[in-house]
Amino acid sequence: MVSKVTDKIYPLIAEWQSRPLERIYPIVFLDAIHFKVRKENRIINKAAYTVLGINFTGRKEILGIWIGESESASFWLGVCNDLKNRGVEDILIVSKDGLSGFSDAIHTVFPQTDIQLCVIHQIRNSMKYVPYKEQKAVMADLKRVYQALTLEEAELAFADFKETWGKKYPIVIDHGKKIGLN
Repeated sequence: MVSKVTDKIYPLIAEWQSRPLERIYPIVFLDAIHFKVRKENRIINKAAYTVLGINFTGRKEILGIWIGESESASFWLGVCNDLKNRGVEDILIVSKDGLSGFSDAIHTVFPQTDIQLCVIHQIRNSMKYVPYKEQKAVMADLKRVYQALTLEEAELAFADFKETWGKKYPIVIDHGKKIGLN
């Protein structure tokens, strides 16, 4: 039964995956979800590459999902080329994780695109260095930085954060400096 259902929906999935896209997207989020699958009686890792675009009306849409063996910059290059082949001429801002070579892959296809590290990934990376018992308090102060409405508010909140946590967790402060906070 599963095979029959798959056979019926697969052409629809292929059509959706190759549909034309808009010429320009103001914001696009690129991320991969990792999961395990059984293949030939063994468990292997796979990555589902997902692209979420926000168009000029503010509407979110999944631009595509691709399956790969593991996340790599070269696979992302192929994803970007696929987007271009489907009609995307420009992306104003891409939000992505810190995968090595990822920015170069994006700029190869969309050279004018501004790249921003995903806030969620930044927070996760920072929290790796904070013991569980203090994560709530650190997170509350860190949210003041990330949820600031202006750059000035963010810089002020980051200065407060540095004063409170800087000596105890200097590596978290270094992450903030990498994204342009002083």
